[in-house]
Amino acid sequence: MFAIAISLVASVCWGSTDFLSGIASRKVSVPVVLIGVEGVGLVVILAIGLVTGEPVPAMRWLLQAAAAGIVGVTGLGLFFWALSLGKMSVVAPISACGAALPAIVGVAHGDPVSGLLAAGLLAALAGIVLVSLEAEHEGETHPSRAGRLPLLLAGLAALGFGSYYVLFDAVADHSIVWGLVAARGIPVLALAVILMVRRPARPQGSTRGLIVGAGLLDITATALYGIALTKGALSAVSVVGALFPMTTVVLARVILGERVRPIQRVGIALALGGVAMIAAG
Repeated sequence: MFAIAISLVASVCWGSTDFLSGIASRKVSVPVVLIGVEGVGLVVILAIGLVTGEPVPAMRWLLQAAAAGIVGVTGLGLFFWALSLGKMSVVAPISACGAALPAIVGVAHGDPVSGLLAAGLLAALAGIVLVSLEAEHEGETHPSRAGRLPLLLAGLAALGFGSYYVLFDAVADHSIVWGLVAARGIPVLALAVILMVRRPARPQGSTRGLIVGAGLLDITATALYGIALTKGALSAVSVVGALFPMTTVVLARVILGERVRPIQRVGIALALGGVAMIAAG
């Protein structure tokens, strides 16, 4: 129950991160938003590591964390790109389907699955899919390649997110703090090089605040998720953590006025019911 509660809070933080980042990605280039979000998180978690004096784990785990960070930030970049092109309420749920990968891996490696837990996992994933199905009815009857691009990007982002969950699972048992430092260090350096070459416009005013806020929420969510991994099964924690689109959809509806259609409401209800079953199972 504790792990489920933590991962649920993490999903709310991630959903809020995606909302803020999605708005920022429409005002400045995706690499600028990425380095802001990742960089803020890196500074915070590095400071925590230095202050607490937590032991640095073996190089094997740092390298695995770095690999997780590379695939994760790649997925995040694709996700921000998709958010800048399409509706948040459609793009976010598609990217959350990456939860299927760690759920399958967790079960394959022996995570306990009761009947109620299995039903909860299926309900939560089905809810995510139902929200995503609305994308097929957006726009024209025969969508253009440009209209399909956000959906393709979101699907690729889902693969990146799922791979991150799987790779970081073992790292969390050795050091969440230094694992997160390693996961963000290389991507931030790579993004810095890209920005030095491309020299895109820098964020100004409220956009800068959006990016900083997104960075703080993202590192909070990632740290909470890492803690949840040490307390619960990967298959359950990953699915609950992937409920972040519910927060993004609600914020997009309330603040941006994006329409939440009946099938999306059904998906939200099904996903939340799935969380309840996961917690009970």
